[in-house]
Amino acid sequence: TRDSAADTLRLMREEGAGAPGGVMHCFTETQEVADAALDLGFYISFSGIVTFKNAKALKAVARQVPLDRLLIETDSPYLAPVPHRGKVNEPGFVKHVAEEIAALRGETVERIAEVSTENFKRLFNIDL
Repeated sequence: TRDSAADTLRLMREEGAGAPGGVMHCFTETQEVADAALDLGFYISFSGIVTFKNAKALKAVARQVPLDRLLIETDSPYLAPVPHRGKVNEPGFVKHVAEEIAALRGETVERIAEVSTENFKRLFNIDL
């Protein structure tokens, strides 16, 4: 959706996207876009970008997304989080995304891991 948030949201509304659930993958948009996606039934997924020093607006969004609609991801092999920025990303680095979101929200890393796992299972109807 890069540089096309309004068009993306319009198409999502027109097509009834979100009814079965969905993910705003590697989210980097505004609070307004997050709210519109949440209203459509989507989950908001944050990648290593949220750990970048210059991602102030995204950090603000990460503070506001309801815990029951929050997901975390790596977007491997791209967008490695701080402290691995500039390197090839890997799944194990997702802990840095969880740490950043926990710090932003005043939560524990364990809590962010727990809720994001439960959200994943609920969204994809997976019973682990």
